[in-house]
Amino acid sequence: MRKFPVLLSTIVAASTITLSTTSISAESTADLNEKIDALQQQQKQLEEKQGKLQRDTDKTDKKINKNLDKQGSVEKEIHSIDTDLQKTLEQITTKETEISNTNQQIEELGKQIQKLKKEITILKERIAKREGLLKDRLRNIQQNGGSMKYIEVILGSKSFGDFISRSSAVNTIMDQDKTIMEQHEADKIAVEKNKVDVENKKSEVEERKQSLQAQKQDLVALKGQLDKQLSKKETLMASLEEEHKELEAYKVSVEEEQEILAQQAEAAEKAKQLAQSQKSELEQLAKEKAEQQAKQETTQPKSNHSSSANNSSGSSSNSSGGSAPAPAPEQNMGGDMMYPISAPITSHYGTRWGSMHHGTDFGASIGTPVRSAASGVIIMTNSASQAGMSGYGNVILVSHNINGQSYTTLYAHLNSIGVSQGQTVSAGQVIGASGNTGQSTGPHLHFEVHRGGWNGSKSNSIDPMTVLN
Repeated sequence: MRKFPVLLSTIVAASTITLSTTSISAESTADLNEKIDALQQQQKQLEEKQGKLQRDTDKTDKKINKNLDKQGSVEKEIHSIDTDLQKTLEQITTKETEISNTNQQIEELGKQIQKLKKEITILKERIAKREGLLKDRLRNIQQNGGSMKYIEVILGSKSFGDFISRSSAVNTIMDQDKTIMEQHEADKIAVEKNKVDVENKKSEVEERKQSLQAQKQDLVALKGQLDKQLSKKETLMASLEEEHKELEAYKVSVEEEQEILAQQAEAAEKAKQLAQSQKSELEQLAKEKAEQQAKQETTQPKSNHSSSANNSSGSSSNSSGGSAPAPAPEQNMGGDMMYPISAPITSHYGTRWGSMHHGTDFGASIGTPVRSAASGVIIMTNSASQAGMSGYGNVILVSHNINGQSYTTLYAHLNSIGVSQGQTVSAGQVIGASGNTGQSTGPHLHFEVHRGGWNGSKSNSIDPMTVLN
């Protein structure tokens, strides 16, 4: 939406028709009437432009308010995104913690599985040994006649005490066999249980692995979401910043247009007042001359000789110049302008360093007098503060009218300014001193001539050498 001053060229284009502030101009009353009419027409145009500019200002204010509302909305969106980003980061941290814990559990499960495998191996070895022991005992019983041998052992006792001992030994052997059988059965059950536990552990590990993979996928998705949110935020921020810059630039451009238009109107009014003043002086001189001639006609004798003398006297009076208008000094004729400074040219109008150079540079040391190229009215003096003009440093704009054509001259990089806005100046009048202010590569005067008004795009600029004499 950025707009460089679109009205700037037309605001200054209606350049003020100016008059010399020296004695009475040599122009006739008819010429002055023509200039006054032109100035009145110019003032009417300026009023129309002021109305148009005000309407544009009102539209701009609405756009600014709308833009500010949009900025507020975007700021809320950015705040919301920031909140989402913070939540996402917290979720990512939580996921990373869960993944870390799951990895630790998987590691512990792996250790448990290895331990269970070792226990199963040990149990299997015990069962195998006990099975071998029982097989040997049963084999011995079968080889020695089975259970009858136990009776023979008891009946073969030599005494009651020996009987008791033999009976106890038999019971012990039988209890041991029973214990072995029971332990054998318990070990088998334990082995089966351990197998089930190992299988369950394996299933649990597989489930945890799947959960870990799902968590990783969630994490990747969260990162993708985070990247999109960051990209959206950056886009919104860039758009907001660019919009803000354009808004500020447009506000400044409108303010510049209003300021220059007001200055142009003041200059037009000043020139009109001067023209009317000169017209009044001419009319007063004409009235006084008519009264003097009438008085002479009533006091002189009515004779041919007296009439001849009166005519001769009148002619002498007319040619004496005592009452006749005198031409203004240093007034440019034929539409030409005088050189603004006494210094050599260091850079001409035209393409330079890949861009357009809209003026002529005169290499002059700091403090060299700078003169108005023609009589005119000061439109603006700027001390490198007005936006859009800062590159010129200290600068003066002067409005001229030469042979019905309006011009604007610009004098830039000045070290000092010796005139003020609305002041009338004559051709050759010192208006400042050359310098090295603004975007200048060295002490010099940058001089521009515009047919019509000055504008930021410099579309009205012409080669100064075509009008300098």
